[in-house]
Amino acid sequence: MPAVSKGDGMRGLAVFISDIRNCKSKEAEIKRINKELANIRSKFKGDKALDGYSKKKYVCKLLFIFLLGHDIDFGHMEAVNLLSSNKYTEKQIGYLFISVLVNSNSELIRLINNAIKNDLSSRNPTFMCLALHCIANVGSREMAEAFAGEIPRILVAGDTMDSVKQSAALCLLRLYKASPDLVLMGEWTSRVVHLLNDQHMGVVTAAISLITCLSSKNPDEFKTCVSLAVSRLSRIVSSASTDLQDYTYYFVPAPWLSCKLLRLLQCYPPPEDGAVKGRLVECLETILNKAQEPPKSKKVQHSNAKNAILFEAISLIIHYDSEPNLLVRACNQLGQFLQHRETNLRYLALESMCTLASSEFSHEAVKTHIETVINALKTERDVSVRQRAADLLYAMCDRSNAKQIVAEMLSYLETADYSIREEMVLKVAILAEKYAVDYSWYVDTILNLIRIAGDYVSEEVWYRVIQIVINRDDVQGYAAKTVFEALQAPACHENMVKVGGYILGEFGNLIAGDPRSSPLVQFNLLHSKFHLCSVPTRALLLSAYIKFINLFPETKATIQEVLRSDSQIRNSDVELQQRAVEYLKLSSIASTDVLATVLEEMPPFPERESSILAKLKKKKGPGAVSVELEDGKERGELNGGGDRGGEAAIAASNASTPSPSADLLGLRSAAPVSGAAPSAGSLLVDVFSEAGPAASSAGVNDDGFLSSAPPSAASEDPAPPLPESDELLNKFVCKNNGVLFENQLLQIGIKSEYRQNLGRMYLFYGNKTSVQFVSFSTTVSCPGELQSQLNVQTKTVEPLVEGGAQVQQVINIECLTDFIDAPLLNIKFRYGGALQNISLKLPVTINKFFQPTEMAAADFFQRWKQLSQPQQEAQKIFKASHGMDTEVLKAKLLGLGTALLENVDPNPENYVCAGVIQTKAQQVGCLLRLEPNAQAQMYRLTLRSSKDTVSQRVCDLLAEQF
Repeated sequence: MPAVSKGDGMRGLAVFISDIRNCKSKEAEIKRINKELANIRSKFKGDKALDGYSKKKYVCKLLFIFLLGHDIDFGHMEAVNLLSSNKYTEKQIGYLFISVLVNSNSELIRLINNAIKNDLSSRNPTFMCLALHCIANVGSREMAEAFAGEIPRILVAGDTMDSVKQSAALCLLRLYKASPDLVLMGEWTSRVVHLLNDQHMGVVTAAISLITCLSSKNPDEFKTCVSLAVSRLSRIVSSASTDLQDYTYYFVPAPWLSCKLLRLLQCYPPPEDGAVKGRLVECLETILNKAQEPPKSKKVQHSNAKNAILFEAISLIIHYDSEPNLLVRACNQLGQFLQHRETNLRYLALESMCTLASSEFSHEAVKTHIETVINALKTERDVSVRQRAADLLYAMCDRSNAKQIVAEMLSYLETADYSIREEMVLKVAILAEKYAVDYSWYVDTILNLIRIAGDYVSEEVWYRVIQIVINRDDVQGYAAKTVFEALQAPACHENMVKVGGYILGEFGNLIAGDPRSSPLVQFNLLHSKFHLCSVPTRALLLSAYIKFINLFPETKATIQEVLRSDSQIRNSDVELQQRAVEYLKLSSIASTDVLATVLEEMPPFPERESSILAKLKKKKGPGAVSVELEDGKERGELNGGGDRGGEAAIAASNASTPSPSADLLGLRSAAPVSGAAPSAGSLLVDVFSEAGPAASSAGVNDDGFLSSAPPSAASEDPAPPLPESDELLNKFVCKNNGVLFENQLLQIGIKSEYRQNLGRMYLFYGNKTSVQFVSFSTTVSCPGELQSQLNVQTKTVEPLVEGGAQVQQVINIECLTDFIDAPLLNIKFRYGGALQNISLKLPVTINKFFQPTEMAAADFFQRWKQLSQPQQEAQKIFKASHGMDTEVLKAKLLGLGTALLENVDPNPENYVCAGVIQTKAQQVGCLLRLEPNAQAQMYRLTLRSSKDTVSQRVCDLLAEQF
C-alpha cells in the first residue's frame, strides 16, 4: 500500500477533533460542530474551486461528525469527485465516505458505479482493491447487477495480483449473499473451484469461503471441489509448522484454512472415489493423532487453533457417519475433553457427543462416559454446560440405562436452574414413557416429577399419564393406589390434584375395598384440596365427584350436599355454577341405569403421537430438534429393544423425537382394552386436541389427512420420475433417515418408522433459496397395481414456503399385500414465477415391513429345508461394489429389518438372517444367507420365502446394497 506522505496529515482535521474532545458539555460540542458544518458548506459552495487535499480534509470532517451521531445531508457529491483522483489517500477517503454514508437508493449510485468501473479496469491493484471493498461494503442490488459479471472475470484472470483475487472472492461472496439470483457463476465455475490449487494461501482462504457458500446452494455444480479440498487439506495436515511459515499460527499450520476445508467437505457425502476417500480418512486420522500429541506451546492460542481443527474434523466424521473406527475414536477424544479444565472445551465436547449418540456406530462408546456426564450435570458451575449435559443424557438414553438416567435427572431437578427446569421435565417425561417396560415405574416417575417440579409440569405431561393409565388396565389399580397416597401429603401441587381427581374418578373403585381408601375417604381427601385449586381444576374435581356417585352410591348424599352448597350453585364462575347445577340435577332425577350409561368409564383413547415431544420441539426451537436427519439405522426399540411385543409397549407414539429410535406410530402400544384393533385412521386422532377424543371420520380425519388422490384436471400434469429415482430409492433400503433429494432450490429430508404392516414417514421440504416458494403442493400416488397393495394417506402442506424455511409433511402407509413398485411423490411450486415440477419415488420397499425373528441353528436349517421348492428361492451371484467391511455388512443386514443370527452358519464368514414380512393380508417368512468371497470380491446371496415374488424382490433390493 502506498506510503502516506508528510503533507497528508490533515492538520485541520486534527485540530477539529481536539476541539471536540475538549468540549465541556454536549451543548458546546453541538455548537462547535454546527460552526464547522457552516464552514464546510461555505467552502463547498464557494466560487473558488477546492483542490483534492481540501476536499479530502472536509469530507473527513463530515465523516467524523457522522460517526459522532449527527446527520449529514451534504458533501456526497464532493466524496464522489474524490473517486476520480489519482492519489491513493484521496480516493481512499472518497470510498470510505461512500461506504458509510451512501445508501443503496441514492441518486449518486450511477456516478459511483462509473467510478468503480474505471478503477476495476485500471489494472492498478491498489485502486482495484478499494473499488472491490466499496462494492462489498455497500452490497446493493444495483451494484450486484452492475458488477456480478465483471468480478468473476477479475477473480480467475491469470494476471490478477493475489491481493486483488482475495478481495474479489470476498466481494463476490458478499454480493451472492445479498442477491443470489444475480450472481451466476456459469462458465467460471470450474476456474473458481481450481483456485483451491492456488499457490498463494491467502487466495485459497478467501476462495474457499466463496466456494463453501456456493456449494451449500448448488452442490452439484461444485462437486469437483471435493477432491481438490481433500488434496489441499492433506498437504496442510501432513506439513510441519515450518513449511507454511507465513500461515502458521502458534505452531499450527493454516488453522483457519483447515477449518474452512473441513467445513466445505461437510456440504457433500463421503467421496465415491476410493483413493480420495482413503486420503481423507488418513487426514482425519492424522488430525485425531495430533490431538493426542503433547502441545508444542503452553499458550492458549496454540490449543485454541489445534482444537478448532479437531472439532471441525469431528463434525465431518459425524456428518459422514460411515467410518465406525473414526466415530469411536472421535467419541473417545471428546470423552477426554469432558474433564478438561477449560469450560468451553467441556461445552463443545458435550454438544458434539449429543450428535454422536445418534449414530449406530458410536452410541455404545458414548454410553461409556455416562458417569462423567452425570457428574457434570451435578457439579458444573456454568448453566449452559449443565444444559448440554442434560441434552447428552437424553440423547444417550436407551433401554439399558433409562432408569439410571431418569433417576439422575429427577435428582438434579430439585436443584436445577429455573431456566432449564421446564425442558428437563419434558425430557424426563419423554424418556419415562419411551422406555417404560414396567408401567408402575412410569407412574411413579411422573408422579415424582409432579411432586418435585410441579410448577414446570405442562398440561401435556399429565394428559399423557392419564391417557396411558386409561389405555392399560394392568396399571390402573396401581395408579389409583399411588395417586391416593401422593394426595395425602400436606403440600400437594395442583397438577397432582388434577391427576388424582381424574384417576380416582375413573378407577377409585379398584382400591375402595381397603378401609384406608374407602369411597368416603377418597372423596374427603379430594375435597380437602378443592378450595386451594384454580377454576379449571375445581371443574375437573366436580366431574370426579359425579363419577363417584356412579361408582359409590353410598357417597351420593355427601356429594349432593357439596353440590347444593351456595359456594357451588351460586359460584361467580359460570362454568363451575353450570357444572354444579347440572350434576346435582343429573344425580337427583336420573335412574341408576341412566347414570351408569352417562358416567361410564372412559373408553381407551385412540393412539397418536405424543404431544410432549411437540412441546419439547417448540421449547428447543425449530432448528434444535429433528432438523438434522441422521442416516444411522434405528438403535433400539421404544420400550424394549428387540422385543417388539405389545407387552413391552407404551401407549403413545413419539413422532417428533430427535432420536432415531423414536416410535413414530405408537405401534408398540398395547391394543385397546375393548380388543378392537385400531384402524390406520384411528392412529391419527389427537387424543388431547381441543375437539377431544373423537374418532376420525372416513376420508378426511381430524388431522387433515387425505387419502391419496390424483391431481385435478385443472392442475399441471406431474413430471415423470427423475432418472436417478431408482438410485435414490436404493439408498434407503437399509436405512430410514436421510436426505432423499437435493438440488439448488430444494432439499427433501426423510425420517420414517415401520411397525408390523404400518408405517409413518416424515418428509421435510427445505427452501435453500432466499426467495419464497409459492403454490407449494405435493401429491403421493400409487401407480397401477400398487393402489390395491398399499394404502397411503398424506397430510397437506403449507402452500407458502419462506426463503430458508422448512415445512414438514406426514405420510401414513399401510401394507395390504406384498408389492414391487414404489409410490410416486410429485412436488410442484413456483420459484421466481417459473413452475417447478419434480417427481420422485418414495423409499417404501417391501423390506420395511420386516419383523426380525430370532432362531436357533436347528430351527433355521429345518425351516430352510422346508422352503426348498425352486419358486421359493431367489439367488444372485455378483461382484462387490463396495469394500467388504464386516461391521458395514452387519449394519446393512440389520438395516434391512431382519434379525442377524450369530453362530448359525457352519462357515463363520457367512451371514444368515431371518424375518417375517407383515402385510394386512398375510405374513411371509423369509430366510437369508449371504456368502462373501473376499479373495474374488464376490457375493452369493440366497433368499428363501413362502412367496416367490417376495424372495425375488428382496433379493434384488439387497443385491444393490453390496
